[in-house]
Amino acid sequence: MLRDVVWMGDSKKRLKEFPNETQRSMGGALMLAQFGGTADNVKPFKGVGSGVFEIVESHQKNAYRMIYAVQIGEKIYVLHAFQKKSKTGIKTPKSDVDLVKQRYKQAQELAKDDDAEN
Repeated sequence: MLRDVVWMGDSKKRLKEFPNETQRSMGGALMLAQFGGTADNVKPFKGVGSGVFEIVESHQKNAYRMIYAVQIGEKIYVLHAFQKKSKTGIKTPKSDVDLVKQRYKQAQELAKDDDAEN
């Protein structure tokens, strides 16, 4: 079964700003998630909730991330896509983590509304 994808906020617009090669790779990883799989470039995203993952890509020494949630209702929610420009090593900037948390809560509300309609 192919699960629907819900793009939260400007995550789809941001993804389209990534290099084409990065977009293709992330799109493939997301499609695999839609079928219940996990790509090699996906890892758990800690500190938000269970079932939240990040797709990790590097392109010409730049780091790109797409965060998505799989355990909210029947759909996959893409919470955020961003180019990582962290000055603190591998740590994700607090502003990006805060945005992911905010959109995770919004996704939970959307999923509740979907369940109520069905």
